[in-house]
Amino acid sequence: MAYDFDLFVIGAGSGGVRCARIAASHGARVGVAESSHWGGTCVNLGCVPKKLMVQASTYGADVRDSHGFGWDTQPGHHDWAALIAAKDREISRLNGIYVSMLENAGVRLFTGHARLEDAHTLSIGPSALDPDAAPRRITARRIVIAVGSTPFVPDLPGIEHAITSDQAFHLPRRPERVCIVGGGYIGVEFAGIFAGLGSTVDLVYRPHQPLRGFDADLRAALHEAIDLRGIRQHRGTTPTAIERRADGGFVVTLNHGDPIETDCVFFATGRRPKVAQLGLEEVGVRTVSGGRIVVDRHSQTSVEGIYAIGDVTNRLNLTPVAIAEGHILADHLFADSVREWSFATTPKAVFFSPPASSVGLSEEEAARNGAVDIYLSRFRPMRNTLGGSPQRTVMKLVVDQASQKVVGAHMLGDDAPEIMQGLAIAVTAGLTKQDWDRTIGIHPTSAEEFVTMRTRTRETPHTPA
Repeated sequence: MAYDFDLFVIGAGSGGVRCARIAASHGARVGVAESSHWGGTCVNLGCVPKKLMVQASTYGADVRDSHGFGWDTQPGHHDWAALIAAKDREISRLNGIYVSMLENAGVRLFTGHARLEDAHTLSIGPSALDPDAAPRRITARRIVIAVGSTPFVPDLPGIEHAITSDQAFHLPRRPERVCIVGGGYIGVEFAGIFAGLGSTVDLVYRPHQPLRGFDADLRAALHEAIDLRGIRQHRGTTPTAIERRADGGFVVTLNHGDPIETDCVFFATGRRPKVAQLGLEEVGVRTVSGGRIVVDRHSQTSVEGIYAIGDVTNRLNLTPVAIAEGHILADHLFADSVREWSFATTPKAVFFSPPASSVGLSEEEAARNGAVDIYLSRFRPMRNTLGGSPQRTVMKLVVDQASQKVVGAHMLGDDAPEIMQGLAIAVTAGLTKQDWDRTIGIHPTSAEEFVTMRTRTRETPHTPA
């Protein structure tokens, strides 16, 4: 059978774009369909606009800290509308770059909602990007699903009054009071954004500490940092109802504690694969738990010729991981080559102020494999000694006792993500604590502490799961 394309990608986010571009570079005839945002969630409603807003939220504290260095600057007034407009201009520019990259690679672009009809056929119809698009039918030898994920909100009374991160990026004005539900990446980051820009923030989450899945010492340090930002934390708590008041505000009822009066209710309670209306069930693509598409080690679904990458598989939901999966798949299909990435040592960061970042194993995870040596340092960074902030930097190394390899590195403090990117190379390479110890630091920096921690803080015995 003669197909219209060798490869067709549904979704032009980070993973889909990389997969399409690399496949085209190998000589494949490639098409891509996008229904809402060229560049996907990361560029439009995720990490890129989020970090711009995080950066905006830090300037008020910087102004206050500058007084300790002799400046007589004043905080002034933040213009929310100006920030959103500037953010939108940058996102629009990035949208254009993504489109240009695809076109320059020879990829054919389709605007519309794609739906599978069988293993080699899909239809493209109207979408938010092009509501008047005429339906089209396309065939492809192979199809890749790279549609990402969408915010999930629980079913509770008044949930229709809540927003998610999708709406938070386009609020017409900054709410004076914000109640954020969720203690993961998105909840913590937006709590810092709104607090830094002047809002009163309540952060509600179920666990005892924020950032489930991170190292315990890092979670404790972040909990303290959230307190220092003036954010009210409601731990071990969940909302049970949202009520709209006559004055336009809201009351959030909790299962424990007093109700919260607020101007905005923001749910950051996770994301689910965006699989609705793709036709997966009709075609026979297997999904489990919340819509996650099941794939094998080559990213193939239960239907031969249909693949899935990125957040829609709910494996490791980070933009660089989706990009790596897309690249690996394109090479596998059209270059018969194997490109290796170390997914086990994927670094991660939470862009709070100060940010937190990790690579490798937490203390608890490492101890499941054997006894570990822990090196922990907590200190007041140089900037804060004059700036006046009580915030402390926390650094931690997790060392496998038997091999002396550094299997985990964790940090809360200024520039933590930038520092951790370099440390990720060392952890991925399997360097030992002795290798770190014989590395000369850059003085005076916070980062040098990672190569000067000589005294073991504690030993954690082997604790199998």
